[in-house]
Amino acid sequence: MLNIDLNNLNNLEQKIHHTIMQSSKDIKHLPITKAAELCGCTISKVSKFVQKLGFNNYKQYMNYVYGQDTPIDPRSGELERIRDILDRFDFSLLDKMIDLINSHEKIILFGYGPSYYCMQYFEYKLRYITNKLVFAVQEEQSAEAIMDENSLLIAFSVTGEFKSFSRIFAFAKNKNCEAVLVLEEYNTALLNEYNNIFFLTKSFQPLDLLPHEKSRTVFFIFIEEILQRFIIVNRQKNRDLSQTEEKDN
Repeated sequence: MLNIDLNNLNNLEQKIHHTIMQSSKDIKHLPITKAAELCGCTISKVSKFVQKLGFNNYKQYMNYVYGQDTPIDPRSGELERIRDILDRFDFSLLDKMIDLINSHEKIILFGYGPSYYCMQYFEYKLRYITNKLVFAVQEEQSAEAIMDENSLLIAFSVTGEFKSFSRIFAFAKNKNCEAVLVLEEYNTALLNEYNNIFFLTKSFQPLDLLPHEKSRTVFFIFIEEILQRFIIVNRQKNRDLSQTEEKDN
């Protein structure tokens, strides 16, 4: 699991990212020493930038830059695949998503095809346990009609390739609406199109499956963990309130 958020980069880090991306077009192998020289900074600055961006090290970042990420071999069975994902589950992604939801008044859950039906479930439960305005939509115009600067757009997609989210994300940017793409598969090619991506796995489902045929099991695991966090917090608030009322009486 991995979260790549270009929005959190400062001016120097944005410069480093842009310089490396541009230099990689002409230089087939760009060592970190050369990257630091081109960026006019120290090797340490480049390393810190890479880690802040969400990568484990410079090598992993450059694999992304050159499009050389090799996905884990598809699992022969769904249960085996899910078991591997659970073993690698990164709970920090839950914290980041919950912080995003808590910091916005309106939540717009967006998805195409089967992903939309997952969003309907998420909408129902999230409305019930929070005081947020929550909408699940599958049409761009519907999402755009309710979008404003207090909104958070969360788009879910298994592959990110069934249909582009570029238009709706551009519209969100113009509306000062924060937008996040949640992907199951580790499709790093989309990092050039979207500033904030949550990768729920570092693997691919069977390549012979069409997008609508692929499992949404990982979506539900991620969604349920988020919902359970909210439920736990709500219960603790209720207990604290009850104890306060008992003291007052």
